[in-house]
Amino acid sequence: METLYLSDLDKTLLRDDLSIGEYTRRVWNEAHRRGARLSVATARSLTGVRKLLRGMRVDEPMILLDGVVIATMEGELRHVAALDRETGDAVMELGRALGLEPLLVGMEADGGETFVYPRDPNRWQRELLATFHNDWRVLDVQRMRAMERNLKIVYLHDEATTAELQRRLEETLGDAIEIKRSKDPYIDCWFLTVLHPEGDKAHALARLEEMEGVDREHTTVFGDSHNDIGLFTMAGRKIAVANAVEEIKARADIVLPWSNEEEAVARFLDEERALGIGGEA
Repeated sequence: METLYLSDLDKTLLRDDLSIGEYTRRVWNEAHRRGARLSVATARSLTGVRKLLRGMRVDEPMILLDGVVIATMEGELRHVAALDRETGDAVMELGRALGLEPLLVGMEADGGETFVYPRDPNRWQRELLATFHNDWRVLDVQRMRAMERNLKIVYLHDEATTAELQRRLEETLGDAIEIKRSKDPYIDCWFLTVLHPEGDKAHALARLEEMEGVDREHTTVFGDSHNDIGLFTMAGRKIAVANAVEEIKARADIVLPWSNEEEAVARFLDEERALGIGGEA
C-alpha cells in the first residue's frame, strides 16, 4: 500500500516568509508524478491554501482549519465539523465577560467561508487582518453573533487573559467544545481557538484514513507545533522538522536535521525517492 504523506504548512512546509522554495516545489511535484500521495494538514482555510500552494499538485483531500474541514483543492467538501449557533453564542458571551471579541470563521449555505471580525479590533487582531489581502468574504460587525455553522472562534490576546478564558470555557461548556491555545509564531500574542470537539487534526486524520482506505501504519505526517500533536497521535510515522517545539520532537519517530527554512520536508521526500519509497522509482 502506498504511503499517504501529510505536511503541516506554517513553519513546516512553508518557509518563514510563507513562501514555497523552488526545491520544495520541484521535489513535491516530481513525487506526485511518481504516484506519491501528498496532502497537507493545516490551520489555514481552503482559500489560503490555494494561494500558498500555487503550482503544487495536491490531488488527495486536505485537512483544513485545524481539522474542522476536509476538502479537495477543487473545493469539494468531504467533511465539516462545525459548532452550532447556540454553542457559538455561549462561547462569545463568556469572552465578552472578559471584554473580548473574537474573530469568527463561519460557513455559508453554499460552502463559502466567511470571516467576521469586530468593528473595533484589538491591536493583535489588526495586525492579523492586515495580512489577509481579501482572501475571505470579510465582514466587520458592531456586535458579533454566531453563524449557523461556526468553524473557528478565535481570540488573540496575552497569555494570562487567554488562559483565564480557557478556564471559564472549560468550566462552562466542557466537552461541547475543543480548545487550542498557543503562542503565535508570527504575532507577539497568544491564540485561543474554539472548535467543534471533533474539529481537530486527530479526528480529521482518522476520518481521512478511513475515507481513503489507508491503514495508519501507511500514513506519514510532518509537523512543528502544538496543533500537530493530534496528527502525531494518529499517524503511523511522525516526523518533526528541526525547528519544531520540544513537545512535538518528543512524540516524533524522526527528528529531521533540517528546518523549514532549509526545506526539510522536501529533503526527506528526496531521500525517500532515492531509497525507492513513496511512489515508483
